[in-house]
Formats: sequence, structure tokens, C-alpha cells
Amino acid sequence: MATTTAERPARSTPAFAPDLVYFEPDALEYPKGRRIYDWAKSEGLEIRMTTSHNRITNLPGDTELEKYRMAKRTLVVGIRKTLDFDQSKPSAEYAIPIATGCMGHCHYCYLQTTLGAKPYIRVYVNTGDILKRAKQYIEQRAPDITRFEAACTSDPVGLEHISGSLKEYIEFMAEEPLGRLRFVTKYHHVEPLLDAKHGGHTRFRFSVNADYVIKHFEPATSTFAERIEAAGKVARAGYPLGFIIAPIIWHDGWEQGYAELLEKLQVSLPPEASEDLTFEMIQHRFTKTAKRVIEQRYPKTKLEMDEEKRKYKWGRWGQGKYVYPDERAAVLREFITERIFERFPQAKIEYFT
Repeated sequence: MATTTAERPARSTPAFAPDLVYFEPDALEYPKGRRIYDWAKSEGLEIRMTTSHNRITNLPGDTELEKYRMAKRTLVVGIRKTLDFDQSKPSAEYAIPIATGCMGHCHYCYLQTTLGAKPYIRVYVNTGDILKRAKQYIEQRAPDITRFEAACTSDPVGLEHISGSLKEYIEFMAEEPLGRLRFVTKYHHVEPLLDAKHGGHTRFRFSVNADYVIKHFEPATSTFAERIEAAGKVARAGYPLGFIIAPIIWHDGWEQGYAELLEKLQVSLPPEASEDLTFEMIQHRFTKTAKRVIEQRYPKTKLEMDEEKRKYKWGRWGQGKYVYPDERAAVLREFITERIFERFPQAKIEYFT
């Protein structure tokens, strides 16, 4: 009997596979760089050399949009030379370098502007140097615990099958009494991390949202169902678990959308997930520059970016962004907070911003 459409299993979101891979020559002097090179060669990928992972030019494409899409499928393997870590408030004390750039096509992503003309994906092979610097930061802040955010400029879970760096960081932090690691992902490819010796020092977070937001604004990411199934695996592996609801977007039916989100989480997660569960909430925001770039790269986007409907909020370095007006932000925060505590009364809400 032929299988009907309803009976066919959902197609799994594939792991990231670049079309083009660049290497800095010195990166091949590191075991990680050589391993990635051998992998790329075995996969039959086009390999090029570059003098710097920060200067990739002449990407294929006749238009800027075509070059942008190619950049999102380009992997660059290099050495991280800057070992001073940026701050990462409110998530953590520091952002630990692991990769830069993301294969996802989330319309709203702040990387649209922070990466500017460099949307290609960079991974760093000198992880030993980076972790040595992390230890120095930990020692400087002793006896306080130091938290490191590993997903400020990328989605490291989506690259783990290539780099292996996240497992390395997790197992390093497990041996640091005062060190903690945090990262967030929209991908379900967590298998390489399930047997890591994490010691409870790494909080594994998933980005989740209402169906409307995932459907319209998060192309090239894992589905909600895939993320929640992966979250269950992570919880059963003993990791502290968290969810980031971001960006929270006011849209028709938003109350039902976010209520259903929390209901699905409660129904789907195993009991282990509730033992040390955190939530972070971030309302949608954009800058003038981001709006211009997003409209160029995703000209058919349905993302609402009407400056007249927003409040202008000043940020660091004199740069501001458009957020929801206080009254609307308060309604979003209160409604979602109530739904969280209805479903997960023992959970901790770390912040709303």
C-alpha cells in the first residue's frame, strides 16, 4: 500500500554542509585545522586558501544578494588572534570565542548588522589558547563564579559536527570549580555532546518561539519539534536546561501562540527538565541599520519594523534600537511570565529585556 502524505515521517533538518571552505595556512598547523581540512577533502568540498579569516572576497554570485546567500554556505577556518573577551550581559560575564557567523537565515538576527559585510561562518582552531585565556578570567574573578556565553556570534551546536569545539569547552569547564559555560541553539544536532563530561557546569539552552515566528522568520533552522526532542535528550544527559523565548514578536494571535508554546514544552519535556530550568525573554528590537540590511537581504519579509510603533531605547556606545513601547512590552512580559509559571512553577526567569 502506498504511504499517504499524513503517514510520512517529517523530514529531518540536515546538518550544515558548506559549499566552499577557506583555510588560513597557519590553521593547518593545528590538529583541529588539519582534521577539518581532511573532512572537507573527503566530502569533496571546494577548498581555497586565504591570508586572513577576516578578509574573504570574490565570493561567487552576480548580485549582492547572491553573494550573501553564498557567504552563509561558506566556512572559513582560521586562528583567533584577539584573545580579549567581550562582555556578555545579561547572559554571562564574558563571551567566549568559538565561532563567528551562522548558517541560519533568521530575518531578525542582530548578526545581520554586527557581522556587516562578513556573514560567512568562521571557526577557530586555536581553542587551547582561548581556553587558557578563559582560565585567566576565572582566576581574576575568584572566588566568584565566572559565566561564559559561547553563542554570542554564532550557533555552535550547528557547527559541532565539523569543529568539535563545543565539547572541548564543555569538558574544560567541567574541571573548573568557578567556571560555567552557557550557549543557545536553534539546532537539534546534539548527539556529539550527550556523552560529554559536563559536571553540571554547562547550561544548554534552546531558542523557542511561537509557531508564527518560527514559520515566517527562522528559515534554515531545526523545527520546533526537533528542538524540543533534542532538549529532552539534553535533560536526560544531565545538563542544566534553559529556554530563550526570543525575539518575542507582537502579532495577530500572539497570546494563543505563546500559550501553545509553553503548553507544548510542558507536554513534551521529560521530568528531568524541570529540576533546574531557566527562561530568558527578549522582545523584538531593531536598529535603523538592521532594518535597511534586513529589507535588502530578505525583501519579502513579513517582519514588522515600523518605527512609529516603537520606542527608541538608547544602548551602549550611543547607539539606540527600537523596542516595543513600555505598555506593550509589559503586556508581553506579564502574559508570558504567567504562562511559564503555570506550566513550570519551579522554573527561574532570568530576565526580560
